[in-house]
Amino acid sequence: MANTANKEEKAEKLNIGESIVEVIQKNRKALITGGIVVIVLLAGFIAGLSVKDAVTAQGIKKVEAFNDRYEELRFDINDPAKEEDVKTLLDEVSTYAAKAFGYAGVRAYMLTASIHADRKNWQDAESAWVQAAKKGGKTYLVPVALFNAAVAAEEGGNIGDAVDHYAEVLKYADSFPQAAKAQFAIGRLREEQQDTEAALEAYRTLVEKWPGETIWINLANSRIIALSGLNS
Repeated sequence: MANTANKEEKAEKLNIGESIVEVIQKNRKALITGGIVVIVLLAGFIAGLSVKDAVTAQGIKKVEAFNDRYEELRFDINDPAKEEDVKTLLDEVSTYAAKAFGYAGVRAYMLTASIHADRKNWQDAESAWVQAAKKGGKTYLVPVALFNAAVAAEEGGNIGDAVDHYAEVLKYADSFPQAAKAQFAIGRLREEQQDTEAALEAYRTLVEKWPGETIWINLANSRIIALSGLNS
């Protein structure tokens, strides 16, 4: 009996893992906002999900059904003739996201965010990404969602919110490969706000904390030189 139970548990974990791989492969654009791609490390994501918290087979099926409808609508998502279909899908996904837990809830909010982003409703996209982060628990999808929330905020002209989201991303700096980019973005946005001192601090922090990020360090150093010249 014990061997049978162990086999069943292993099979359940394998099925969940395979389902997650399939979802991520089919929905790569869920991680694209404003042309920026954030790669999910599958191993880190799965490690953050316990079997108890992982989405059930029924939940995966539900989210996949929503996604299939989204795929059918995506290329015509701004077509007035598809307005009712898009609105119906968005209402259903949003309602489901609010009550779902674990991966199903996160993925549903990510899908909601993607729809809003496709329609350039940046404020709604930002809000959906934030909700995805809140439902993400301790999974790797949290900084991914926060990063995309920051990009959506930028696209919508909410610079202050974008800075705040990027700052939240940096709480995951040890495990998130786009952390240096987030730090540079803070400096860039502080420049846009004409806060030279804050921009310099952000760039200097990047140089200090991410010595291996050559590209971002070079960019940061170039901005430090330019801004220091303004202050001299």
